Amino acid sequence: MKRLNSKSGCVVEVTLSVMGGTWKPVILFHLLHGKKRFSELSRTIGSITQRMLTLQLRELEASGIVLRTVHAEVPPRVDYELTELGRSLQPVLVAMRNWGEAYARGREHGDALPVARCAEELEHETV
Repeated sequence: MKRLNSKSGCVVEVTLSVMGGTWKPVILFHLLHGKKRFSELSRTIGSITQRMLTLQLRELEASGIVLRTVHAEVPPRVDYELTELGRSLQPVLVAMRNWGEAYARGREHGDALPVARCAEELEHETV
């Protein structure tokens, strides 16, 4: 697990050490909508490799943010869901989404990047 004391003395660094990076916020955002199987997460996110998804989920589980449940079935089924601690990140994740949308709208010049919205996000606009 990553270190939780910050080098800079800023607690934002601690938050980023737990849920920062390219993929963790995306994974967490998708889990806001409820329990998901590994294959659902992989399919929903799309551009993440299975290895990277596995590594990120393991780190989130080790941090107490995600709960992994293995069902004794054939074929094996594994579900991922947010813990209570993970659900406490909802305001942060929604704020990040809102900021990203506002930023993308404000960049009306040709150098703006296209923004792909999650299908689930459209269904659950108020998360």
